[in-house]
Amino acid sequence: MTSESAGDQPESILLDEPSTADLRAKVTEAWREFAGALAKLVPTLAPGGHIDVTLDPTASGTGKAVYSVSMRVLDDGVVEALAVGNAELPEGYRMDRSAVADLIALGWSPPGVVPDSGESFGLRTTVDQATRLATIVSRTLRDVYGAPHPAFLVYLVHDVDDDPIDTAPLATARHEPNLEDGSDPHDLPGAAARAAEEAIPLDERVRTVVATMSKTTVDQLQQDADGDIGIRAGSAMVFVRVRDNPPLVDVFSPILTEVEPTEQLYVKLSELTNRMPIGRLYCAQDTVWASIPVFGRNFQAAHLMLAVQVMTGLADELDDRLHGEFGGKRFFGEGDKPAGQEPTDHRTGMYL
Repeated sequence: MTSESAGDQPESILLDEPSTADLRAKVTEAWREFAGALAKLVPTLAPGGHIDVTLDPTASGTGKAVYSVSMRVLDDGVVEALAVGNAELPEGYRMDRSAVADLIALGWSPPGVVPDSGESFGLRTTVDQATRLATIVSRTLRDVYGAPHPAFLVYLVHDVDDDPIDTAPLATARHEPNLEDGSDPHDLPGAAARAAEEAIPLDERVRTVVATMSKTTVDQLQQDADGDIGIRAGSAMVFVRVRDNPPLVDVFSPILTEVEPTEQLYVKLSELTNRMPIGRLYCAQDTVWASIPVFGRNFQAAHLMLAVQVMTGLADELDDRLHGEFGGKRFFGEGDKPAGQEPTDHRTGMYL
């Protein structure tokens, strides 16, 4: 969860560095597509129809904390929306005063103000204001609850009798028609297909996703002795590693090696990490790394695709930018060397 301002700076939590302009644009466009799809869906619902959108806790690492927003169409075109409040969140995951203020600034009323809102923040509007409502919901999920991308959202759409409704997709959010009905997952429609997919080892599913993104076959993927999949990104190299305990897919890149760890370098990496939409940058010994973890439990191909897309763009841009400022060696940077030191034959691969 983040408590960044939800005022007039919708991109405040995204990285403003020119080196990641493409990434920033892609993430922003994904949220616009989500909001647009939501704005189109709301007016199509009959009275009693409702939409629940939740930040997937298995993918976002929020554990038992469930950050969600629900919308219900009432009579006469009225729409009631509820957003989870602190009383519904476990200790350690509750919003600070700044985040609560952001919710109020977006248009939410405090818990209990809107009739029947209970412990949730509430608002009421009309279907002809669906675009404004969709913007508020998107900003709430992104800027306040901390969803890095719509691919980390799951949603359901039900009618007045709580029966699932088939609708057009909400962009890259994942449709879960039985998210909250308490049914045994193995009794749900499509459970057989999901069970069959989950029976496939995680590393096989990961290789399939990467091969599809690389427009190649699984057999033609570049893998080193440790089983890491290598993807060239300009002057950088991105690796995809599958870990078993806990189930995790690590998408990482050695941005620079043979770089001198200085206070200025640590400050720069910290600033960049704090402003990135997902992932982190850090220095270990004399190597600068970029890493984006993807949860292996309830593995979602969309999450891995997002991580790979982010990392390939990020690594190729940042290795050039950081090399120019701090020296060091890029993975495919011939002749690179740390400032003030003689070049060596040491290659990045020795760190992996």
